[in-house]
Amino acid sequence: MPYSLVSAATLGFDLVRLPAGRAVADTLLAGLAADAPALERLAAVHPAAGRDREQRAVVAVRARKARELAAAVPHLRTAADPLPGSDRAAVLVAQLERSTIGDAAALERVLREDVLGPEHPAAALVDPDVRDAAADVLADAAVGSWAAAVLPPLVHRQLTGPFGVAVATGVATTPELDLGPATGELSGLLTGLRALDAAGRARWMTAVDASRAERRPWAAAMHEASWAAHVTGRTRTLATAQLLAVRAFLDGGFDPSSAAAGAWNAVAGCVQGIVMADLLDATSAAVLAVRLP
Repeated sequence: MPYSLVSAATLGFDLVRLPAGRAVADTLLAGLAADAPALERLAAVHPAAGRDREQRAVVAVRARKARELAAAVPHLRTAADPLPGSDRAAVLVAQLERSTIGDAAALERVLREDVLGPEHPAAALVDPDVRDAAADVLADAAVGSWAAAVLPPLVHRQLTGPFGVAVATGVATTPELDLGPATGELSGLLTGLRALDAAGRARWMTAVDASRAERRPWAAAMHEASWAAHVTGRTRTLATAQLLAVRAFLDGGFDPSSAAAGAWNAVAGCVQGIVMADLLDATSAAVLAVRLP
């Protein structure tokens, strides 16, 4: 399944279930936040920078082989079908705990074509070679973190190391997000998530169960919010909010099991509803909101 910034909540669902998903979110957020100096800093730490043609070829081969290894991350399309007589719902949740919806190639495409695509405000301000080198550094870091569980440690360090150097030199990983009147509400949600304890996480799961029992049309409401963001040019803003929510969700202690059982969808719906509140009808806004007990 291809990712896009329009469907950032789906990407977030995979990230909150990956061992190094937070690091992937950091990389994508750095790309979204990058101004021209940041792109230049990223390009400067490219592993092929300053090397001769033979050395650049070695770097390219190493990157290609790493991506071949990244294909070993469990994916839903390769998951086994439920056995006859098994609880299909339970099997699906178990598969969702272990398997991703997208893959490393889809992640790299969204970074290169959406995050650093034509709508990026700074990409057109730098030389194309600089933009491409910066994209390589971000893509290597994103893929390296995505596949951290299946890559040899040396390969993981080779992919993510240059990005770490860039961050140490001042490349930001937290974009400023101005939502007008909704900024405070989103900040409050994320702060509350980061501060959750076991009892707080249990309240979220109780709310998830209640929403499921009500059979609320969550998917339709999410689509309405995503479409509203697309037609009003706010896709990057909404995607940024969802990636910040990935951080808060993980900092709040939710595990892959909770994410697969609906906790991430509940959080993503709240983010969607807050960011696009001014354009949603009352019914969709109510569906996306979570009523904590």
